[in-house]
Amino acid sequence: MITDLIQIRRMGDKMRPENERFRKHLKTRDFVERHFRRIAEDVESQIDCTQCANCCKVATTTVTERDIQKLAKFLRVKPSQFVAQYTEQSDDEGVILKRNEHGCIFLDGNECTVYEARPSTCEDFPHLIRGTGSITARMWEFIDRACYCPIVYNSLEAFKDDSNFPR
Repeated sequence: MITDLIQIRRMGDKMRPENERFRKHLKTRDFVERHFRRIAEDVESQIDCTQCANCCKVATTTVTERDIQKLAKFLRVKPSQFVAQYTEQSDDEGVILKRNEHGCIFLDGNECTVYEARPSTCEDFPHLIRGTGSITARMWEFIDRACYCPIVYNSLEAFKDDSNFPR
């Protein structure tokens, strides 16, 4: 199990072409998604996200209208005030949480200050076990995430081993 973030970055970038081939491989094969979920659950259970928090430091967080309502209520501000104070518009992603030099505006060290009301994308992260669509449909996201998330990197490697993917 690799958890060193420098090694994850280096290996994730190096494995990018292989991970793209693996995604294509899965699209042309039958596999039991439930089995991959179990593998991801096992990997996730071995990694303490609060020791890492790299997703909050590296990735942007899109927010839905429902997320805005939930976070505004949690922070005891009006939704319009929340949007003005804590979000910005991204050309590629729509409404996202603002970031500072440490990452997400709500990150304090490695802890989320709005954890109880965090956006749905944060709740489901890294989207291996929970998420919209099948694992294969979400696989395009995993290729980038394997460069910064130890759970994704290690799960993808275990998926490849389990499915006898030719490397």
